[in-house]
Amino acid sequence: MKKEYIIPIFVPHLGCPNNCTFCNQKRISGQTKMVTAKDVKDTIEYYLKNFKDNHKYVEVAFFGGSFTAIEKEKQEELLEAVQEYIQSKLVNSIRISTRPDCIDKEILKRMKKYHVKTIELGVQSTNNYILQRCKRGHTGEDAKKASKMIRMHGFILGHQMMVGLPESTKQDEINTAKELIKLKPKIVRIYPVLVIKDTELAEEYANGTYTPLTVGQAVERCKDIVDLFNRNKINVIRIGLQNTEEISDPKSEKSSVVAGPYHPAFRQLVESSMWYDSIVNKIKEVNAKVKKVKIIANDININNIIGHKKENITKLKDIYDVDVVIEKSDKIKPR
Repeated sequence: MKKEYIIPIFVPHLGCPNNCTFCNQKRISGQTKMVTAKDVKDTIEYYLKNFKDNHKYVEVAFFGGSFTAIEKEKQEELLEAVQEYIQSKLVNSIRISTRPDCIDKEILKRMKKYHVKTIELGVQSTNNYILQRCKRGHTGEDAKKASKMIRMHGFILGHQMMVGLPESTKQDEINTAKELIKLKPKIVRIYPVLVIKDTELAEEYANGTYTPLTVGQAVERCKDIVDLFNRNKINVIRIGLQNTEEISDPKSEKSSVVAGPYHPAFRQLVESSMWYDSIVNKIKEVNAKVKKVKIIANDININNIIGHKKENITKLKDIYDVDVVIEKSDKIKPR
């Protein structure tokens, strides 16, 4: 199996027709200047030199802005810059992210021409009231229509959703996940809302009209959503924003995060909590006092079973007085 590598190219707020209350792409990406074809080629060259594995699958991913809302000439300039690498088979495909209201047949035809394989839609929520509250500028129906068109034209469909948007409840987010599952994406990203500097949401936080989720609350909401996607065989490729100099602990001077459920290992917190629940449920099924639990698992899952800073082992001992023994086995499939 080929190892997959992503070459990320950020197009901060380029093409996006809206200023959502929670968004400041320039701060999130740490990039403010206009991207050029030269930037694209320089980035690809840099990453290709640093990839060690010869047996690999390489994808160039345009992140950050609403790619298909960029003026047509700029889209073609950036996509064209990748073509020589695709023709020489140094790059296998292209991935873009965009908004649900920036997809139509002409756009999809253009993406197909330039070897775009995956299109991720920033859906965020399927609840129209919440979308309007965040000044998102599109509806849940736009997301459904765009998703169907993308799949019909043979692209891999991806979705991005958010947890903890203003006035959004846990049930709203579960409903969004269920609606997305019906649209059959192959991949999903889940982003708990962080309050970012120089956004309208930062003003709402400052004046007390918005209260962000705690880390614990965000973990509880995300794990139920992840479980839904897992049960429907949809690959959750990210949980939480990528950690960068800007997306870091709010206490850091360079951080653009004002408040919210930031954690450098947020995905591990979610997956560890899911493992903890699974272990506790197994303990409760035993009609006797359990003193010791032996867990045999694939090496890939061991860190999550133990928990961040051994949190799961500690909790099992403190709450249930259970000692845990963990054994690695390649015969057990990872999950």
